[in-house]
Amino acid sequence: MINLHKIRQEICEIGDRLYKKGFAAANDGNISYRAGENEVVCTPTGISKGFMKPDDLCMVDMEGKQTAGRRKATSEIKLHLAIMKERADVKSVVHCHPPHATAFGIAREPIPQCVLPEVEIFLGDVPIAKYDLPGSQNFANTILPFVHKSSVIILANHGTVSFGETVEKAYWATEILDAYCRMLILAKSLGRVNYFTESEAKALLDLKTQWGLKDPRAEIQNCELCANDVFRESWKESGVERCAFQPPVYHPDRQANPAADQETLIQAITDRVMAAMEGRKG
Repeated sequence: MINLHKIRQEICEIGDRLYKKGFAAANDGNISYRAGENEVVCTPTGISKGFMKPDDLCMVDMEGKQTAGRRKATSEIKLHLAIMKERADVKSVVHCHPPHATAFGIAREPIPQCVLPEVEIFLGDVPIAKYDLPGSQNFANTILPFVHKSSVIILANHGTVSFGETVEKAYWATEILDAYCRMLILAKSLGRVNYFTESEAKALLDLKTQWGLKDPRAEIQNCELCANDVFRESWKESGVERCAFQPPVYHPDRQANPAADQETLIQAITDRVMAAMEGRKG
């Protein structure tokens, strides 16, 4: 038996975290929980997520029709319902605008892999869904290609949406992602990002499998573990392109260093040009 009052309290507590973390400025963000086959508790529109009370929350059915609540339900409930309809295991959805993760969505820069163990284990490859008008059904449908392969999705020029078995677990994915994106930006500002070796990356993927956690990379033939192979086919439609972060290029018995690889290539080309010029002089 679901305790609806407890669920409402948990949603308010997570809303408070979102607000205090800076993930939901002013009235941004929305949270939901599937309380039954055709019952969803959700946050209302036009309210700060940091100051909600349990009786502020609304109830809608699985088609988005409001069935209870003195306030109007969030205008982006279609996004939540699209995820719940696709994933029977998902009970809660959290949508917000964490600044560092959202920055990657604005830049349309794919999230680098093979940098942090926690991200490899708990998130894996993170997709970026194409932009559409918030609140529309088309907007809700943008997540459909990714919802079975990830627990968190970046929404281009908008924010993030994460989902899980509980309100807290749904929120965790967002917090992990934004912390990681912040670390990447800071590391890049220092000059470079060091990646795991191929064997180190594979060991983490094997550990993930042992723990019973699925990773789409394990199902792809000829997959480059750290090259964002899982969602690359969606990049053209979403406008995603690598610019700031290049994946590692592995060589036997040494850690990849993209900058060093580029220098080696430039040196090789220079040597060939100089050799050709010397030959002409002769």
